[in-house]
Amino acid sequence: MTNLDESLRDDVRMRGESLGQTIENHLGPAFLQKIERIRHLAKAGREDAGSNHDALLRELSGLSEAEMLPVARAFTQFLNLANIAEEFHRVRLHQDVCELDAEDSFARQLKQLQADGLTDEQILQAIGRMEVDLVLTAHPTEVNRRTLIKKYNAITDCLRKLERGEYRQRRLNELVSQIWHTNEIRRQRPTPIDEAKWGFAVIEGSLWQAVPNYLRQLDESMQAVLQKPLPLDCSPVRFSSWMGGDRDGNPYVTAAVTREVLLLSRWMAADLYDRDLDELRSELSMYQCNDELRERVGDAAEPYRYLLAGLRRRLDQTKTLIQQGLSGQGFKSEVLMTAEDLLEPLMLCHRSLIECGMQIIAGGLLEDIIRRIACFGVTLVRLDIRQNADRHAAVFDALTRFYDLGSYLAWDEAEKQRFLLQELQSKRPLIPVDWQPDEEISEVLETCRAIAQADPNSLGSYVISMASRPSDVLSVILLLREMGVGHDMRVVPLFETLADLQDAHHCIDQLLSIDWYRDYTHGHQEVMIGYSDSSKDAGQLAAVWAQYQAQEALTATCRARGVHLTLFHGRGGTVGRGGGPTHRAILAQPPGSVDHTLRVTEQGEVIRFKFGIPEIAERNLERYTGAVLAATLCPSPAPRPEWRAMMESLARDAFREYRAVVRDDPRFVPFFRASTPEHELGKLPLGSRPAKRRADGGVESLRAIPWVFAWTQIRLMLPAWLGSDSALGQAIESGELARLHEMYAAWPFFASYVDMLEMVLAKSDPVIAEYYAARLVPEELQALGETLRERLSGTFDMVLKIKQTRKLLADFPLIRRSINVRNPYIDPLHYLQAELLHRDRNTPKERLEQAPMVTMAGISAGMQNTG
Repeated sequence: MTNLDESLRDDVRMRGESLGQTIENHLGPAFLQKIERIRHLAKAGREDAGSNHDALLRELSGLSEAEMLPVARAFTQFLNLANIAEEFHRVRLHQDVCELDAEDSFARQLKQLQADGLTDEQILQAIGRMEVDLVLTAHPTEVNRRTLIKKYNAITDCLRKLERGEYRQRRLNELVSQIWHTNEIRRQRPTPIDEAKWGFAVIEGSLWQAVPNYLRQLDESMQAVLQKPLPLDCSPVRFSSWMGGDRDGNPYVTAAVTREVLLLSRWMAADLYDRDLDELRSELSMYQCNDELRERVGDAAEPYRYLLAGLRRRLDQTKTLIQQGLSGQGFKSEVLMTAEDLLEPLMLCHRSLIECGMQIIAGGLLEDIIRRIACFGVTLVRLDIRQNADRHAAVFDALTRFYDLGSYLAWDEAEKQRFLLQELQSKRPLIPVDWQPDEEISEVLETCRAIAQADPNSLGSYVISMASRPSDVLSVILLLREMGVGHDMRVVPLFETLADLQDAHHCIDQLLSIDWYRDYTHGHQEVMIGYSDSSKDAGQLAAVWAQYQAQEALTATCRARGVHLTLFHGRGGTVGRGGGPTHRAILAQPPGSVDHTLRVTEQGEVIRFKFGIPEIAERNLERYTGAVLAATLCPSPAPRPEWRAMMESLARDAFREYRAVVRDDPRFVPFFRASTPEHELGKLPLGSRPAKRRADGGVESLRAIPWVFAWTQIRLMLPAWLGSDSALGQAIESGELARLHEMYAAWPFFASYVDMLEMVLAKSDPVIAEYYAARLVPEELQALGETLRERLSGTFDMVLKIKQTRKLLADFPLIRRSINVRNPYIDPLHYLQAELLHRDRNTPKERLEQAPMVTMAGISAGMQNTG
C-alpha cells in the first residue's frame, strides 16, 4: 500500500465517519448500527467467491417502510463522498508526479514528436493552428442537484485546506450534515435556463481558474522543450454550449430561451472580467510606465489603475445594457464591449510593464486575464443551435403549399436542391410578410430570427440532427438568410443512424460539388458524427466500425475537394454512447481525420467529473491538447486489409445478432420494461428534455441516454456488449484468435474498443441483473433474461482471451480498485431498488416515488455514469 493509497483510504474513512456521525445524531445509534451491519454484509457478500448476498437480502427484507428511504440515502451519500475523496486523490496523484514527466503530459508529448522526426517549427505551427472545441451539453445525465454539487465542491476545498495543514474538520462535518439534510432529488425538472446557468457555474467555479493555469503549463512546457513561448493570444482549447440552443425534441427550448441564454452568457463573462479587473487594479499600483501608456493616461500618479478604472466603467456599462435586454428593454448589441475593446488596454499595460523591467508582475494576474480572453472571449461560450431536419423540411412544405407549388416533402432530392439553390441565389425574399404559419413553423423561423439578432461571435454551429441529404443543409442556410442572418454561419449535418453514417460521405460530396455551397463554406466543412443513436440502432460494435469508416470516407472526400474537415464527435459519458478515455480515443481515430481541429460534446455528469475541480480540469485540457497534436502530426497508420476484413465480418455478425434480439425477439421489449426502471426513470427530473421523442412511442422512440441509463441501473449493461459477444465468439471459434491478438496489439482503434468493452464488463454484474429479473420479470420472460446473462458471462472470457490476461482491468488497477471499493456500497441500493420497484408496480396504493429515485441517484454515483 503506497502513501497515496493510504491517503485515499484515510479520506474515504474520514468522509464515512462524518456521515456516520450525522446519521447517528439524526436517527440514533441503533439506526447507524443497522447501516453498518448492511455495509459489512454487502462487503462479505462480495468477498464470497459466489457473490452470496443471502444474508444481506435477509437484513434488507427486515427494513420497515420508514427505514428504506434513509438507508438508500445513507449509501447514496457515502458513494458521493467517496467520489469526492477519489477525485482529490487523483489531484494528489498528479501532483506527486513531475508535471514534465507524466506519461501523457504535454511536455512528454512534445519530446515524443521531436523523437519522431518533427521539427520544432512544424510543432509550433501545429499548436498555433489548433482548435479544440469542447461543447458543454444539457443532456440529462447529471443526477445531482446543483445545490449539492456546490456542497461537494466545498468539501473538496476543505480537503485542500486539510492537505495544507489548515485543520477544518468542524467545517467538513458541517457540510456533510448539510448534505444529509438536503433532498437529493429535485422537486421539479430544471428549465433550459437553469441548465445554462449550471454550465456557467462550472466555468465560474472551476474552468475560470483552470484555463489560465493550463495555458501557463503549456507555455512552460513549450519553453522547456521548444524554447518558444505560447503566444498570449493563443488558446488551443475553447468552449461552446448546447444549453439553451439544443431544441431537438425539447419543446421548452424556444427562441425566447435562446435569446435569454445568449444575454446571460455575455453578462456572466462581463461580471467575471469585472471581478478580475477589480483584483488586478488593486495589484497594479506601480507608478512607472512606458511612453505609450503615459500618453494615454496623462499625468496620472498610478497609470495602470487609472487605465483599468476606465475599462471597468465600460464593463459596468455593458452589464447594465445586458440587464436592460434581459428585462425586455431594447438595445443594440453592437454597443457592447468587444474582445478587442477589453484586450487592447490590457496588452498596453503588459507592454509597459515589460519595458519597465517588471516582467514578473506582467506574468501574473494580468497574463491570466489576457489568456482567459483568448479562450472565453467576451461571450464566455459560443452557443450552438440544434434542430431536427424534419422541422426545417416542414417549413418549406408549408411554403410551397402556400404558393401552390405542391408539396416540398413529396419532391425528390434533385427537385428540392434545384428549388433551394434557386431561392438562395434570388434577390427577392421567399417568405411573405403576411404569412401566418402554425406554431411549430413559426418557432423555427423565430429561432432563425434570434440568430440574426445575435452577435456572430456568440454563436457556434447550427447542427441538423437526423440529417441525411444535401437538401437538409441547404434548407437551413436558406432559412437563416431569409430571417436576416448576414454571416455564413457553420451549418453542420449530424449523421446518426447506421445508414446515414454509411452514406455520409456521399451527402458531403454532393454538397461540395455545388459551386455556390463550396463558396459558402470558405474552405471549411464541419460534420457531426452521432454515437448514441447509431449504437442504439445497430449495437456498439457495428456502430463504432461505421463511425470509423464514415470518418475515413469523409476525410478522403473533403481532401479530394480541397476543403478542410472538422469532425464533431457527439460522444456521451458511457461506452454505449461513445465514452472512454479521452487521450486514447483521439489517438484511435482514423489517420488524417484529426487535422488540427476537433469538436467534442461533454455532457451531464461528465462535465463535473472532467472539469468540476480546477486541478482535474487542467489535466484533462492538457490531455486533449496533447492528443490532438499527436493525432495531427503523427496519426496512427491505416489498418491492414486483413484487419479491415475482420472488422467487416465482426460488424456484420454483431449487427445481425443485436437486431435479432432488440428488434426481432417479441419478448425483448416486455423484458426490458419489466426488468429495468425504464418507466420510473421518466419521473426522475434529470433535465428539461422529455425522456422520449414521442409520448406514445416504444423503445425505438426512447432517447439513447435513458436507454443506456436503464440497463446501467441493473448492471446488465446490454447496449455495450450485445452483438459483440456473438461476433467475437464466432471469430474465436473459427480460429481467428491470433488475428484478434495482432489487431489488439497494433491497431489503436481496435485496442480502444476492446479496452472500453472490458471496462463496461468490469462494471456489469450478472448476479445483480438476475435478482432484478427474479423480482420483477414475469415467468414467461425469465428464459430471455437467463440467455442474456449467459451471453454477458461468455463475453468476459472472450475479452480475457483477446487481451491475453486472466483478470479484467489488469492493465488498469486504479479503475479496478475503484469499482471494487464501490461495489459493497452499490449492492444494497440495487436490492432496495428492485424491492421498491416491485412494491410500486404491484401495490398501487403505496407510491414510494422518492426512495426509488434516491436509489437511481446512488447507483449512478457509484457507477460514475448514467447515460
